[in-house]
Amino acid sequence: MRPRDEPERARAAEAIADGVRDAEPGEIPRRLCHVAVRLLPVARASVSLCHEGMPVPLSASDDRAAYLMEVQATLGDGPCLHAARTGSPVIASDLAGGRDADRWPVFAQQATALGVRAVCALPLGDDAGCLGTLDLYRDVPGLLSPRDLRTAYLVAGVMTVALMALPTGEENGGRSSDGLWLSDLATEHDEVYQAIGMVMAQLGVGSDEALARLRGHAFARGLTVLDVAHDVVAHRERFERD
Repeated sequence: MRPRDEPERARAAEAIADGVRDAEPGEIPRRLCHVAVRLLPVARASVSLCHEGMPVPLSASDDRAAYLMEVQATLGDGPCLHAARTGSPVIASDLAGGRDADRWPVFAQQATALGVRAVCALPLGDDAGCLGTLDLYRDVPGLLSPRDLRTAYLVAGVMTVALMALPTGEENGGRSSDGLWLSDLATEHDEVYQAIGMVMAQLGVGSDEALARLRGHAFARGLTVLDVAHDVVAHRERFERD
């Protein structure tokens, strides 16, 4: 680290510490999203977990960021999925035109309709694999400066440690109160896979095709994959063979 970066890093570390002070374990991801917005020239932030190729929305700084997480989960495409698959940061400086708009055309259209013009998705994890991503959204086009990127990586590092330390609710053979949020999240995620299994049986197709059908159905109706999964599992929605 260059000596002139030390005060900036110290300021960021102090802001992170203040942001998560006295927070319950399940609150830390949301708190860190808000810290990222305060420290960086971004309008919003979100964090999602990665499981079997699907992003599992975890927390966000506001409703728009939460919606963009759901959009990517529904589409099966977007910066956070690319970052999770490759384990490398994804930086899109202008979603309104050029290469970035062409990479994820539907996501770019949805994002720009909300006023989001640029995205930086940072993978969370270590050498063992990717846990998820920290997604930073800007309302103006452009790249984060090298200094801002270093701060973003610092927040991502703390987020990684927090996610790895969060209780699952299964310690000592039971569910801890701190882990209820993660258990509930897993339950919702499992419902998507239950719906995939039901669609496989209804249509006689493989899991990839069943997920694609769920996503297509959700997108065509302006819903999320989770919305459609709820309906399938509750037998309110049934897929018919063509």
